[in-house]
Amino acid sequence: MFENQPKGLWALALANTGERFGYYTMLAVFLLYLQANFGFQTGVASTIYSTFLMMVYFLPIIGGIAADKFGFGKMVTTGIFIMFIGYLVLSLPLGKDSVAIAAMGISLILIALGTGLFKGNLQVMVGRLYDEPQFASNRDSGFSLFYMAINIGAMFAPTAAIKIMKWAQMSLGVSEADSYHFAFAVACASLILSIAIYYAFSSTYKHVLANETKAKSDDPAAKAEVKELSQAETKERIVCLCLVFAVVIFFWMAFHQNGNTLTLFARDFTQKTSEGLQSMAFDVTNLVACIFVVYGSFALAQSKTGKGKGIAFGVILAAIAFLFYKYTTLDSHVDIEAPIFQQFNPCYVVALTPVSVALFSWLNKKGKEPTSPEKIGLGMLVAAAAFCLMLFAALGFVWMAVCSMGLELPLTQGNAATEGARVSANVLISTYLILTFAELLLSPIGISFVSKVAPPKYAGLMMGLWFGATAIGNQLVMVPGIMWGMNFNLVTIWGVLAGICLVSALFIFSIIKKLNKVS
Repeated sequence: MFENQPKGLWALALANTGERFGYYTMLAVFLLYLQANFGFQTGVASTIYSTFLMMVYFLPIIGGIAADKFGFGKMVTTGIFIMFIGYLVLSLPLGKDSVAIAAMGISLILIALGTGLFKGNLQVMVGRLYDEPQFASNRDSGFSLFYMAINIGAMFAPTAAIKIMKWAQMSLGVSEADSYHFAFAVACASLILSIAIYYAFSSTYKHVLANETKAKSDDPAAKAEVKELSQAETKERIVCLCLVFAVVIFFWMAFHQNGNTLTLFARDFTQKTSEGLQSMAFDVTNLVACIFVVYGSFALAQSKTGKGKGIAFGVILAAIAFLFYKYTTLDSHVDIEAPIFQQFNPCYVVALTPVSVALFSWLNKKGKEPTSPEKIGLGMLVAAAAFCLMLFAALGFVWMAVCSMGLELPLTQGNAATEGARVSANVLISTYLILTFAELLLSPIGISFVSKVAPPKYAGLMMGLWFGATAIGNQLVMVPGIMWGMNFNLVTIWGVLAGICLVSALFIFSIIKKLNKVS
């Protein structure tokens, strides 16, 4: 899994890990902050939340166009500095008046703009590491590893947000509303780490930027190194990409409910405490130990030396011993904070990535690894596997609908006088698992496909459009939030999301032959 990967992958992945850690620390509590600090109704807060997500994923289009003209490296570093200013403004406790609301709006614009310059262009740089022949066959596995690395940051983010807020309240005596700003300040620190990694290990990817400079020069020989496509081939590739972009809109509309209606469901309808074995899932260190067991098992199976097998076996034993110790020292119960559920999706991504990579590696050894058109159908373009992908997503919301029967709005928001039935935390834990299966079929493979198939002179724009499609989906995230605020039945809300996923799957499945023509 980790063999024959370019060194630059790890530098760029870790730089993105730092940035994603800060982003998801902020995002884990942002919707709750809007209600706690400003008193916004659910519909208003959900609209602000989804609009911010839309900007985060729409502005990479601008970032891609800028990078095609000025260079990817310049846009990545510029984006980090702009993001830092945005998080810095958001971390200031400016109160609840109109000035504070305006400052929040400005900070969100800066964060979105900075992310737009940083996110897509960094991934284009990763893709160009695999333009070298010795790495070309590992592009998909490389992007899976890249995706896994950035989810490590996301996995620790909810815990970081909750811990820093509790520390601020207990040690500094700040109010709950003001404690959110400490979570936002974590993002500032993470960006400092991100830019430090990016520059410290620049030697591992500098050839990508050097080739970019050569391609922009007036030297005909240098320009000849860049593959040129015919007008017809360029059009065919763009049309194929756009068909996929149109479909993924609805997947992201459903998937990114994690910080919206799923968090509201966690706050208002999920048990507030957990005990026994289940409670271990809410300690991120236990999840990390489980991940070590998974990776140790793969290392044990794949290691070719006795020493390697011994190390892997030792890692497994140490992780199991740690989990056993944590189990024997469990408290009678643990309190469950709504944002903590957002740690499960990135945890599943990190844990399941070696499974997906191993599957394709096994198929490769058998001579049955999917060809480019087949990969377009199976994952990168959500074609053959799109029905399964969207079905997995739909199943997540169908499961939520079944488990929501008997739970009625309006929101309880913890009011003991109106407190109703609450479901087991296992409902959300299992829902995130199903949605993660869907995500692993779409996101890393889709990004890999865009980096490979996009016409070279439109590489930045095409990667930007991938995020643009995600942006539209993120804007539509507010629809279930508005329905929630209008007291729609929960079964109706989850049913709408399930139906959208299924219809999208049927559409992409109907055009699979057209997508399979792309090679």
